[in-house]
Amino acid sequence: MENKAPGYYRDVDKCVDQVINRIGKKIVLGLPLGLGKANHIANGFFKRAKEDPEIDLTIITALSLEKPSWSSELERRFLEPFVERIFGGYVDLDYLKAMRKGELPDNIRIKEFFTKAGSYLNLRHAQENYISSNYTHAWRDIMDNGVNVAAQIVCKDEIDGKLCYSTSCNPEVTLDVAKGMRKLEKSGKKIAMIGQVNQNLPFMYGDAVVEPELFTDVLDNPDCYFRLFSAPKMAITNADFMIGLHAGTLVKDDGTLQIGIGSLGDALCYGLQLRQEKNEQYMDVLKSAGVLDKFSSEIKKVGGTEKFEKGLTGSTEMLVDGYLHLINSGVVKRKTYNNEHIQRLANEGRIDEKITPEAFKVLVERGAVNERLTQKNLDFLKEFGIFKPDVHLEDGTIIVGDEIIEADLADPANLEAVTKHCLGDKLKKDILIHGGFFLGPNNFYDDLKNMSREEREKIHMTSVLNVNQLYSSPPYASEELKFLQRKNGRFINACLMVTLTGAVCSDALESGQIISGVGGQYNFVAQAHALPDARSILMCKSTRAKGKDVSSNLVWSYGHVTIPKHLRDFIVTEYGVADLRGKCDKDVIAALLNIADSRFQEDLLQEAKNAGKIPDNYQIPEKFKNNYPERLKDNLALFKKEGLFQPFPYGADFTNEELVIGKALRGLKEKMSEGLGSKATSIGKAMTILSIPDAAIPYLKRLDLENPATGKEKMMQKLVIYALSSQGSI
Repeated sequence: MENKAPGYYRDVDKCVDQVINRIGKKIVLGLPLGLGKANHIANGFFKRAKEDPEIDLTIITALSLEKPSWSSELERRFLEPFVERIFGGYVDLDYLKAMRKGELPDNIRIKEFFTKAGSYLNLRHAQENYISSNYTHAWRDIMDNGVNVAAQIVCKDEIDGKLCYSTSCNPEVTLDVAKGMRKLEKSGKKIAMIGQVNQNLPFMYGDAVVEPELFTDVLDNPDCYFRLFSAPKMAITNADFMIGLHAGTLVKDDGTLQIGIGSLGDALCYGLQLRQEKNEQYMDVLKSAGVLDKFSSEIKKVGGTEKFEKGLTGSTEMLVDGYLHLINSGVVKRKTYNNEHIQRLANEGRIDEKITPEAFKVLVERGAVNERLTQKNLDFLKEFGIFKPDVHLEDGTIIVGDEIIEADLADPANLEAVTKHCLGDKLKKDILIHGGFFLGPNNFYDDLKNMSREEREKIHMTSVLNVNQLYSSPPYASEELKFLQRKNGRFINACLMVTLTGAVCSDALESGQIISGVGGQYNFVAQAHALPDARSILMCKSTRAKGKDVSSNLVWSYGHVTIPKHLRDFIVTEYGVADLRGKCDKDVIAALLNIADSRFQEDLLQEAKNAGKIPDNYQIPEKFKNNYPERLKDNLALFKKEGLFQPFPYGADFTNEELVIGKALRGLKEKMSEGLGSKATSIGKAMTILSIPDAAIPYLKRLDLENPATGKEKMMQKLVIYALSSQGSI
């Protein structure tokens, strides 16, 4: 039974009511990770369940997005104008607000398999209902939880005169959940697949394009075209930049790149751009920082520092805006094709963008097309631009214009005639990036929308079953094709902590409290070990700080593991590169000690000796004993004067004044939370301020504190001036 045309609605309540009438009062609502949530639909179901306790509602999703909030009057003055400017028009998720306040009714549950880092640490409901799942298992786990309603924002356009929808930002799980739900429907289960149209989305191609019949219900009302959620840029620190530079030296030309969101991903992109666009300065940075001296063997073995001649292709669960910068700078330019024959010849350098007679003859020799040309062969050749669009096959002959050629390519004369009259100009359907979902700042969405259709078609949005693993079944690429496309794969992700024997923690604390989620990290680590020329590179800041307390992120052991030590590969910190693959434990420990912060090296070494895992007489080499933040600062200082390594190379959502205020308020908050003594000292110093420095006025105006009217406002004004002065801004 084919899917019927969907029911169309302009009213949210009518859509939700119709679905409940059809499905019943036990609703398991699946929503995509991140950006793709149908917020109006989700709020509609939440409202019904809140009003009617007989409705049993489970929402299963990941990464529920929420606007920044404030906990004090001073924070409100800082954040409220920013939130309105960046998030104004975004529709809040009512279930998330209720969960935050502890006001979820007993008949409503929220289950998530990935969360914003650290945002749910103190939320009991979220901690209890977290689902630990690899990204490639998410669709299966959603199905196992009994999903009977799925809802996602989509956008619409006409392709060849036919209405189509694009799942745009989130085909990565939706495609497979929809397939599973339709299968259940055929067995008699009531289901609903709801598409909420939002034309603010860029229309993306690849597997993201679907026919209307994918949905049972479509909500389409311009009043519901809400503003997309923006993920503001974070400042890139000295440590971030150095991690990105080190990781970038392990990326090989003519390869494949996977990266994630955040300041570390941005730092990696920046380093790769610098390598491509300003290679001389790039080399100076590496020499100045001692990277080439300390890690030349690792770089020579798997990476490089030269410009990208052939370039990279992207194969990533998350399409981040950094990829667009890499395309524009000529780093991402290696084209892939969703055809084994073409991809193999492209890898061998036997075929490129320009169609030549030699390339066509190789396709015939390799069996990509039969010697007796078939209609299937012809369709393939025209699809990829190898043949002109007007070539057709009739009664065993090839017809193009006035030319009639026997379809027997075993005959040299026929083969020559075909290469003379039938060949197109260049290959079509080339792909620069395979991606699963996207999320980013507002200008990223604008950049995608402003691309031409041809440019957007080079970004093939698809399922995580396609990008996160090698094995999959149709309609996704075969394992053989993925091996060909993902040559020299570098799968680069971030982690929280690393043990000295190479195990990695990325998603939770020893207590079991979830920080974020496994996501696709395990998938890509496993993939790096499966591909013959691929490597997993996990980036880890060497330390973390809470107030004045600094701790090492390289530890002897930890009570929670995301990536087990038998899958250890490259670990990168701001101090360097540790190649752990195939190494014995003592060599793994030695390599990790070399890239640890020097304030913790000796204690870590002693723990390893106490455990009998490294010789008692082992000493850390002298050249690795100067791993201090001050050295990083000094290494980058000269280059910063030349305009490099600025905190926001890809732009900032905050104004310059807001960046200064934000830093000052963070510093003040730390001082006020260090104890009563520190709090009293800060307040006491603030109270001694008797006049307003001219330099402080723009910042006070931004906070509406230039003319305080109450005692509370006067106190806030003094605290702001003190905070600005403490960090040297005035």
